[in-house]
Parts: sequence; C-alpha cells; structure tokens
Amino acid sequence: MLAKTRALLLAGVALFDAHALAAQTAADDTPAPISTEAEAGEDDIIVQATRSGRRVQDEPVRVEVIDREEIEEKILMRPGNVAMILSETGGLRVQVTSPALGAANVRVQGMDGRFTQLLADGLPLYGGQASSLGLLQVPPTDLGQVEVIKGAASALYGPSALGGVINLVSRRPKDEPEAEILLNATTRDGQDVTAYAATPLSDAWSGSLTGGFHRQTRQDLDGDGWADMPGYRRWTIRPRLFWEGSDGASMFVTAGAMTEQRRGGTLPGRTVPDGTAFRQEQDTDRFDGGLVAQAPLGEITAHLRAAAMTQKHHHFYGPVHEDDRHTTLFAEASLSGKADATSWVGGLAWQRDSFASQTFQAFDYAYEVPGVFGQVEQDLTSDLTLAGSARVDFHNRYGTQFSPRLSLLYRPGRWTIRVSGGRGFYAPTPFVEEIEAAGLSRLEPLGDLEPETARTASFDLGYRSGPIEANLTLFASNMRNSTRLETIAADRVRLVNAPGQTRIRGAETLLRYRQNGFTVTGSYVFVDATEPDPDRPGRRQVPLTPKHTAGLVAMWEEHDKGRLGLEVYYTGGQLLEDNPYRTRSEPYVEVGILGEIALGKARLFLNAENVFGKRQTQHDPLLRRTRAPDGRWTVDVWAPTEGFVLNGGVRWKFGGGD
Repeated sequence: MLAKTRALLLAGVALFDAHALAAQTAADDTPAPISTEAEAGEDDIIVQATRSGRRVQDEPVRVEVIDREEIEEKILMRPGNVAMILSETGGLRVQVTSPALGAANVRVQGMDGRFTQLLADGLPLYGGQASSLGLLQVPPTDLGQVEVIKGAASALYGPSALGGVINLVSRRPKDEPEAEILLNATTRDGQDVTAYAATPLSDAWSGSLTGGFHRQTRQDLDGDGWADMPGYRRWTIRPRLFWEGSDGASMFVTAGAMTEQRRGGTLPGRTVPDGTAFRQEQDTDRFDGGLVAQAPLGEITAHLRAAAMTQKHHHFYGPVHEDDRHTTLFAEASLSGKADATSWVGGLAWQRDSFASQTFQAFDYAYEVPGVFGQVEQDLTSDLTLAGSARVDFHNRYGTQFSPRLSLLYRPGRWTIRVSGGRGFYAPTPFVEEIEAAGLSRLEPLGDLEPETARTASFDLGYRSGPIEANLTLFASNMRNSTRLETIAADRVRLVNAPGQTRIRGAETLLRYRQNGFTVTGSYVFVDATEPDPDRPGRRQVPLTPKHTAGLVAMWEEHDKGRLGLEVYYTGGQLLEDNPYRTRSEPYVEVGILGEIALGKARLFLNAENVFGKRQTQHDPLLRRTRAPDGRWTVDVWAPTEGFVLNGGVRWKFGGGD
C-alpha cells in the first residue's frame, strides 16, 4: 500500500511538471470580514490567502485556518511573537537558525524556511524574504486568523512562496468600540505589554491600533559563558484604517513600525574556546505600509494591492560590524468576474526586493520581477470544483519563469477530497540559514547560480460528522538546484547549487473531537526528506528534519469563565551535520499546561512551558570546540534551549458588545 501511495505521488509530481498546469490564484483581494463562531458559525470562515473570497471548505486548495480562539490560547503562552502559533501546527516546524540571537524560520513539510512567504493581510509587509528574526518580531495581539497554504504557491505569490504561504490576517473592528491590554512576565526575566483598540469612526470608516513593548534578559543556563537565551528590547506599533462603500467598494490601509535591540554571544568577562570574547548583536528598525482596495465596475470588479517595506540592520559578529538595508516594493492590479458556475481573475504584478550592504557591497542585489497571472475556477457540479491558474514572472536576473498550479475539490457527503499540484521557483540570495547566523564576512561573492525550483503534489482526505473531525494528507515534492554552502578553506565558504534532487515524501494526520467546551486534538506528521550526500556516493536524510513528530492537545473552555489545557509534543531523531558531538539527535517530549480564569473584565493566566525542562545542553554543549568555516561558534539547534519556563499575567477586555 505504501509503495502504491508513493508511486501515485511521484506520478502526480511528474504530471504537473510535464503539463505545466495552472494554479489557484485569486479573485477577491480585499480582506473579508472574519466570521466568528458566534456570528456565522465555524464553517463560514472566509479565506484570504487564495484571494478567491471563498469559504474555507469551498477552497480547491487546502488552506489550514488557525482561528481566533486558538490564537488567544497561544497569546497566553507567547505574547511577544507568532512562533508558538506556527510551531504547534501540523506540517510546520519552527527551526532555530541562530541560538546566539534566537532567530528562527518556518519550514513547511520539510522544505527550508527561506521558501516560506510570510504575509500580513495578503501583503509582503515583512519583505519578499522575511529574515529569520522577522518571525520573532511579529506580535499576535491583533490577529483574527492565520492561514497556511503548504506546497509550491508561486502561482499565487511569485518566487517568494516556493514552499508555501503563511498569511497573518488582522482583526476587523466590530460595531462597538473595544480594547484589550495584556501584561505578561516569565521566570526567565522576560516581560511583555501589548494593547489593542478598535472602533467604528462613521458608517463607512473604522480603525484599529496595536502596540507593544517586549523585553528579555540575556540568560546563560548551562554556565558556559554563552547566551542560551538572547536579551532584547522591542517596540511595535501598527494603525489600520478600513472603509466600506455602499456599492461594494472597500479599502484597507495599514502602516507599521518596529525597533529592536537584540544581544547574544558571550557574556561580559567570558570567552569562546579560542580565548576571545565574541560579540553577537543585531539592531533592527523596520517601517512598512500597505493598501488593499476593490471597486465594482459593472459585471466585473477591479482590485488593487500595494505595499512598501524598508528594514535597516546593524550587526556585530565578533569583531565584524555589518550595516545593511532590505527593501521591498510591491504592486498588483487585477480584474475579476463570475458567470454562472465560472469565476475568473487576471492581472499584472510587480515586486522589487533589494539588499544594500555598507560593509560588503559585493553582495548587493536588486531583484525586479514583473509578472502576469490568470485563473479560472469551474464548479463542474455542486460537489466538484476545478481550479487552474498560471503565472509568468519576468525576473531581471533569472529570466522568464512559469509557475502553474491545478487543484480539484470533491465533496461527497461528509467527506472532502482535494488533489493539488504545482511548480514554483526561488531566486537565490546570500541569506541561507548559516549566513544569517554568522554574517557575510566569510562568504565568497555569489557566482552564477541557477534558480531553485520545486514541483509539489498533495492528496487530502477529510471527514467531519458532529463533534468528530479527521484529516489525512499525503504530500510529495522534488527540488532541483537547491543551494548549500561549500567549504573552500578553513575560513571561507561559497554558495553552490547542489547536484541532483532533494526529494520529500510524507503524510499528515489529524483527529479532533469537540463536545461541550472540550476539545481533544491528536496529530502525527511523517517526513522522509532525502538529498544527494555531499561527502560520498548515494543519498542521505536532510539534516534537522525529524521523520516523526506527534502532538496531543486537550483543552476545556467556557466563555466568561476560563480555560484549562494540556499539550504533549513528541519530536523524533534528526540527522545532524557538522556537529562534533554527535551525528544524530535524541528524540524528546515537551509538555505544557495552561490555565486562565475570568474575573469580570480581567482574565488571569498561568502557563508552564516544557514542564520537564528538556534542553539540548543537557546532552552536549552549544559551543563548538573551534569556529566553523562559515563563522558560526555554535552547533545547529535540534532541541529546546530555554528549558522550563513559567509565565503568567493578566488581560483586560473592554467593550466589543460583550
């Protein structure tokens, strides 16, 4: 059976590559009101990530939606960033890329984190390639839902979405003013203060404002003089403005600012094994703005999306000081319409991603990518929908690239069947995980690299009846021209295209039971990711990719009373690369307990994370004996580095029709 399944997936990948089939792009660009269970029922959540304006269960492309209820649970665990929300979603793995600074990215179904496009309300407000710290600089306070598309999504969002898309959708103001304040503190000397306020301004206008302050003291938990937890101070603010016209026209405008100072490396008076202090710091200032609008023009609708982001960094890697700036500009215009059972969209897009270094100007780049896309969705019957789309990008460095995707949805009775596949590409940059952790000082200027490409396919089977929900997903991907670092001297590396294919085959399963305020969810993910072995003939497992992960979550919640939850997560062994202490990691289990009680307008919460205190440094040091050729002093992170953490605080909620 497994052999047949694998053969089917391989055939699906080859089929989509051979025929260059089309993808699910989009019709409605404007953020739709988010339905809550009280307002419209759980089944009426509108998905934005595909820009089709369909309900989640009507999407031919599988979109996993994390709703506001689950977001609120994760806010109590980690109010400072969205990493917790994503790390406990099946098929997603938050991988720490720099233990010195705590940087991390999101790997989707075994693919590297740089291939995951992080969006806010469908806009690249965090850049075309969000840095590994970008994930840790986004507070979840004002999120209404999180949407995840797995697999090549270049047909939806161009070259930045080779591995998938994570769309962070903001909360929409209600009919009455509302506000929320959260105070949080941890046993590791961390503090968070966040605030959210929203109000209608007139019959057509409304607005919201989110802000926060977050700090953490640098911690050396194993006493080796190297920070296991970086210290940081971060301020964020984001206003949003919404307008809805009487004729169906609408507009959404947002702006954001963030400043952070982050400190890792050696503590004062301590050294790395060569006897010197190693300063590792990063200061970040980011500003962004975005616009989403639509207007009816008779039988068709015009859509406009635009965004701009600039991000300035000051890095210290030991004695090396690097100053740089990342900039992203984006614009898209499209027309959409619907006739009987057919809906369509077509449009033009343009994006510019640039990097400018004051220290290492040889790595400067400016990628300009105009593109054209089109999509058709056809309801063949009341239970069968076919969606095909295609996008052509004209990359100024890597030429013309075609990104297709085809999806099929079939819903017989209580079952849901989806089949999807597509192709995408990624324009290489210097910022692979090792370089983001160690800087550019030891990297050779980039040569003639080929774009990284991938073909992905998936088969999804879902069932829902009363309180029971079950889902099985089989997925596969083939990647070519994957980039990796190659050592050319004791202190020099270069980026090259790896020969052969990286192949990923896997499965996700989920079983959920809801009844009278109780929810129990079990999940299991299997990932078999292999690549050509760079040191000997044959293939090997992709490092830092566990074959087996599983989770069990039990939660009780009653409105205006409180919630109580238990989480248990298992992570299997992983192949390790260039680790002087071991070649394979140990499997481990993490346990968390959450409690919240409502007392009038206030809600008191207490959360215990990693109850049994699992830490990687209980097995081996983080510090290497000698510095790696790429410049890193630490080994890869394969287990938690923070150990047991207890956090607690209070939330106040006001207004909102409660």
